[in-house]
Amino acid sequence: MRADRRARPGLPGPSKKGGGTVSVTHRVRSRSRTRTLIVCVILLVLALLVGIIMIGSGDYPLGPDRVLGVLFGGGSDLERSIVLSWRAPRALAAIVFGAALGVSGGVFQSLTRNPLGSPDVIGFGTGAYTGALLAIMLVGGSYVATSIGALTGGLGTALLIYFLAWRRGSHGYRLILVGIGISAALAAINQWLVLRADIEVAMAAAVWGAGSLGGTTWAQALPAILVILPVLALTLAGGRTLGMLELGDDAAQALGVRTERARLILVVLAVALTAAVTAVAGPIAFVALVAPQLARRLTGSAGIALIPAACMGAFLLVTADLLAQRMFAPIQLPVGLVTVCLGGVYLLWLLGREGSKRLR
Repeated sequence: MRADRRARPGLPGPSKKGGGTVSVTHRVRSRSRTRTLIVCVILLVLALLVGIIMIGSGDYPLGPDRVLGVLFGGGSDLERSIVLSWRAPRALAAIVFGAALGVSGGVFQSLTRNPLGSPDVIGFGTGAYTGALLAIMLVGGSYVATSIGALTGGLGTALLIYFLAWRRGSHGYRLILVGIGISAALAAINQWLVLRADIEVAMAAAVWGAGSLGGTTWAQALPAILVILPVLALTLAGGRTLGMLELGDDAAQALGVRTERARLILVVLAVALTAAVTAVAGPIAFVALVAPQLARRLTGSAGIALIPAACMGAFLLVTADLLAQRMFAPIQLPVGLVTVCLGGVYLLWLLGREGSKRLR
């Protein structure tokens, strides 16, 4: 009877059914990985193309073919000076800084399980601004002093928020609420410091606080990039742990993750990325907020994936910087102003989308 029952075409055995389920799951994962890879490649290619266009734009315009010729060792002495010495640092900084902000935002949104849980909303950018303001007022505003002040302020604010939000663990909503409160307090302190400062110091602080990549040189960009790249690699390596934390602390602990230690390490790495960018370019808002969510929608993933967030952040910031340069040329806008405008549009869309969901 058992042999006859297994032989009937309408009654497949359990092993065949299980194999079919595994096969379907494998196909779904394979399609998801393929889609993610395609999205990442497209975003990187677009970021590089925009970077080449940005290098060729300016008072001495160069076509993409001439820019590529210089980058591969050709061109005249003047073209090499324009491309390699003047414009390439800014383009490379925009791509690397955008990737850093995208990954930083992805880490915080994943840890807080909230699309608004980015470092600029929680207040780490405000803390970096406070540190930079103090350096400008007390030391004189040299590049090294401002960078150290921004790094110290960002990391100090992050640790303060983390420990104030600690209640037998650090949960997402508490990090956001405490971060918004600390950010508001630091913003008030920043305004007071600017009002108390001399006019020259206040103007320097206002320019730095707008967030700009204008005038970025190799001497400014290279140290930040050399800090960002290894930290970025470590953060991307922690993507698997981040995915486990998204399952909840109990599930992550069952998989062998020391949740609070892993969460603290990821927070420090993400803040280091934001602070390194802020030290050079000032607080560039909304890239960390928008990039992970746009990447998640393009890839169709259920959670935040860090590599697509990095690619989207690179594309967004280099595009915003090109708009800042050319939108009102010859007047150049701070890139932070452009990203704030783009972020405002994104927030309005997000609010409208959530409102339409509730009305259904």
